[in-house]
Amino acid sequence: MSTRIVVVGGGTAGSRLAQRLPVTLLGEEPHAPYNRVLLADVLAGRYAPEVIALPGTLEPVRLGTRAVRIDRAARTVECADGSLVGYDRLVLATGSNPVLPPLRGLRGAALPAGVHPFRTLDDCLELRALVRPGVRAVVIGGGLLGVSAARALAERGADVVLTQQGERLMERQLDEHASALLREHVEALGVEVHTECRVSGLRQRDGAVTAVELADGFVLDAQVVVLACGVRPRVALAREAGLAVATGIVVDDELRTSDPAIHAIGDCAEHAGRVYGLAGPALDQADVLTDVLADVLPASAAGAPAPEPTRDGALAGALGPGSSPHHEGAARPVRARAQEAEALATVPSVVPTRPAQRDGCPQRPRYQGTRALTRLTLGGARPLDLAAFGQVTAEPGDDVVQLTDSTRSAYRKVVVRGDRLVGGVLLGDLAAVGALARAWEGDEALPDEAPLLHLLTHDGGSS
Repeated sequence: MSTRIVVVGGGTAGSRLAQRLPVTLLGEEPHAPYNRVLLADVLAGRYAPEVIALPGTLEPVRLGTRAVRIDRAARTVECADGSLVGYDRLVLATGSNPVLPPLRGLRGAALPAGVHPFRTLDDCLELRALVRPGVRAVVIGGGLLGVSAARALAERGADVVLTQQGERLMERQLDEHASALLREHVEALGVEVHTECRVSGLRQRDGAVTAVELADGFVLDAQVVVLACGVRPRVALAREAGLAVATGIVVDDELRTSDPAIHAIGDCAEHAGRVYGLAGPALDQADVLTDVLADVLPASAAGAPAPEPTRDGALAGALGPGSSPHHEGAARPVRARAQEAEALATVPSVVPTRPAQRDGCPQRPRYQGTRALTRLTLGGARPLDLAAFGQVTAEPGDDVVQLTDSTRSAYRKVVVRGDRLVGGVLLGDLAAVGALARAWEGDEALPDEAPLLHLLTHDGGSS
């Protein structure tokens, strides 16, 4: 008798699992699974929507199907259309929702015309239809997503204002100097940047947004407003089913929830007290769960093998067509010991595609967490690459190596604690990112005989 595996959610994690195992995939969106980290490129006009489609799944996807209830006793999933889907193993890959800030004029589920989150392909297509040269657009949120959205809108000719409540852009990933260089670049694209700026409300006329109000009384005219204020795990389905939920759906090293028949992966999952919200860990978790579930499937149903690493360490086919890691503006997940990293994203830790052997006995696959490296490329007349990982602000006792080339807008910095690399940031010149990613991912002691400066050379000091 075959084992019925049902996956709820057709995003990065769910579709990855469905590429490798014969599962019933319930996708809420009407579109085939796509690479979410390339939405800014679709908005900018670099890619057509079909170009960002992910590789096909082993079984057809049930598109436009929203799961509304889990009956754990009967082991069924009820869908919004009234259908019931039975399962032996259920995988929740429900992803996350955009955070909607508490603003005057932004109440209830219906958003004013012209106001959009930037999370789905439909969001992207609606924004693209609204934006034309000269349109006044305000992006609320100066993190990774907000910077990407502002760049894409500017490329389409909009007059863009980027507002950030914090002191600097991408303050979670960058130190003060790197953030200042990023701001210079964004402003060179024609984007007006306001930091330490709290948005308090939206003005409307006839149901459409007309302006953004700031807490200091300043008013920004706006025909389009993009909400890029972060995301929150989608856990309502799990909570209503009685599963353990903290910030995300709590899972163990085999990605099991508090119900052994139900697993969770991706943005909705919380492992060891951490919710990643990034594409790289989602792929990592899906790969581990593939091995976990392969143990309950007949050998003939194990599906496709894991993609082989390419010569630069990225997984072939991991992101679908048009996903060269060197393409301008792209943000891509890459795998362990990679040379490149992603812009929402990460260099995942090493996860075996099949259980390892110890003393002749296979070891059960386990997820051990992911060490994240963020990468972003901003276009323009002078494109800017950046990468950041770990703790980029030093603590007392840490060693810091920093190189700056103002003529090339290049900045490189690493933070070393004892004999370990604990963080770094690179702008403008990412030639050393491969060696740094390997040192960061491996979490191994740095060689005593090499000066710390070698970490910032183009080859990481390997020659």
